[in-house]
Amino acid sequence: MNQLNIKAFAGMLQLAIVLGLTIFLPAWTLDYWQAWIMVAIFFACTLAVTLYLMKNDPKLLERRVKAGVGAEQERSQNIIQAIAAIVFIAIFVLSVLDHRFAWSTVPLSLIALGDFLIVLGFYLVFLVFKENTFASGTIEIGADQKVIATGPYALVRHPMYIGALVMLIGVPLALGSFWGLLAIVPMVVVLVARLLDEEKFLAKNLAGYSEYQGKVKRRLLPLIW
Repeated sequence: MNQLNIKAFAGMLQLAIVLGLTIFLPAWTLDYWQAWIMVAIFFACTLAVTLYLMKNDPKLLERRVKAGVGAEQERSQNIIQAIAAIVFIAIFVLSVLDHRFAWSTVPLSLIALGDFLIVLGFYLVFLVFKENTFASGTIEIGADQKVIATGPYALVRHPMYIGALVMLIGVPLALGSFWGLLAIVPMVVVLVARLLDEEKFLAKNLAGYSEYQGKVKRRLLPLIW
């Protein structure tokens, strides 16, 4: 196993530990079947995408592995990433506390819907990775990078953020919470701030991106915005 794959698996292990603590400490119990199913689905999807990149696009995997808080070149983006990480954890914690103290009651059908949305969100992200080898976890311009205007990029300019939002909307429902959905609101604000800043960078530094903006009008939601 090469060094890149080791780093990728180490990152997955780190995420598993963080999520485990984020979920089961606030729950104060391991008797939480909704959480176990959600975690299993979450990491099955993560593993599937990671294995695909290991085999088919190791360069993209390398770009994704180096992402995270502090990895951005611009201070503003590091701040946005830090806020996003906090809100990401808050989505889980609020959802778990809701379940623990029974603030809301989520029917089984919506819990199943939440699990489905997690899978769907990961699938949308996978489609982005399959189409765009330059889908880095940081805002940068890679060597020989070009504008991608095919696949999901023909519909909106930031399809990966759609996948992330779909997945995150599924998390509270999968954990048996309605109140956790409230934490999605600040995450939308953070993602919008990130993509607007990203577009300024790409328009300035990536040849052809301004023309692409003229052709694909919607940033995030088809026919809306």
